[in-house]
Amino acid sequence: MMESHVDLGFLLQALTPSWNSVPLLVGFFTYLAVAGSILPGKLVPGVALLDGTRLHYRCNGLLSLLLLVALLGIGAKMGFVSPTAISDRGLELLSTTFAFSFLVTLILHFSGCKSQSKGSSLKPHLSGNLIHDWWFGIQLNPQFMGIDLKFFFVRAGMMGWLLINLSILMKSIQDGTLSQSMILYQLFCALYILDYFVHEEYMTSTWDIIAERLGFMLVFGDLVWIPFSFSIQGWWLLMNSVELTPAAIVANCFVFLIGYMVFRGANKQKHVFKKNPKAPIWGKPPKVIGGKLLASGYWGIARHCNYLGDLMLALSFSLPCGISSPIPYFYPIYLLILLIWRERRDEARCAEKYREIWAEYRKLVPWRILPYVY
Repeated sequence: MMESHVDLGFLLQALTPSWNSVPLLVGFFTYLAVAGSILPGKLVPGVALLDGTRLHYRCNGLLSLLLLVALLGIGAKMGFVSPTAISDRGLELLSTTFAFSFLVTLILHFSGCKSQSKGSSLKPHLSGNLIHDWWFGIQLNPQFMGIDLKFFFVRAGMMGWLLINLSILMKSIQDGTLSQSMILYQLFCALYILDYFVHEEYMTSTWDIIAERLGFMLVFGDLVWIPFSFSIQGWWLLMNSVELTPAAIVANCFVFLIGYMVFRGANKQKHVFKKNPKAPIWGKPPKVIGGKLLASGYWGIARHCNYLGDLMLALSFSLPCGISSPIPYFYPIYLLILLIWRERRDEARCAEKYREIWAEYRKLVPWRILPYVY
């Protein structure tokens, strides 16, 4: 009994937000704000909003990230920063970030309530239920000092994930526990995150950016959920050693590559189709239903083929941990539940929006995510 009591005490202490973590967060957000505003990058117009206006997004995330990693690397070499600063205080940083998300969304709520704007981006949508409005947000695109916060927080979360991973990597090197599993996990995540920033402009046409208001749900998702829960495999590998057979390593790489092909290919086809509905797909003219819905390429295999790619990628991040524990599989299991729920929501929305065109698309492409299974 004493043992679990000590563990709980340690856990609570580790989870207590601390002022030591504040400089890390402030430094990170300040760097992102400055780099995001001054580094060169493609200016991408967002989707037209209901009032006809468009936001413009400066997509310089890749440059910002590479420069940040380089600066941190030089800083660590010269002894200014500790490469294990994050991995030494994981839970404390988690709770501090959680507290920050909570405060930011309260401020967003009360400043949003005061907004007199009639435009789509800043007009407050109040339901009258304080908890609901704080959770889902009341403004579509709130800004702070000219920075679009929604785009800023998504970017911060993805970069934060990589920084946490790199700090875990440095700790495993320091502890002398670096394994093939850790290298595979780090490699797959780094490739995924870099790819995300190479294609950052695709982000501007996602549902979160176009339609979700900025409340606690999105801010928590970006700043706490993405970086801290997607890195569970890395934390787990720090404490547990796994021996992988060569066959397991090869299979793991295959899952990653096929997942990547499907995920990136499906999203790219949709993106290209929106820009030019006549562009050929896999060398053939695209099959289009009702002039609106793409039923070629990946979108002719399953109605949400991109989700299949996403799930395979998530699985490839966990497979290096072997199968001795369910803990490293938290992310793919969570993602499976989320995507099935989201797919149901998408289906209902599309059925309402496209009506008979959607019914025809369902006949032509009967599978939702995985052909012959679901």
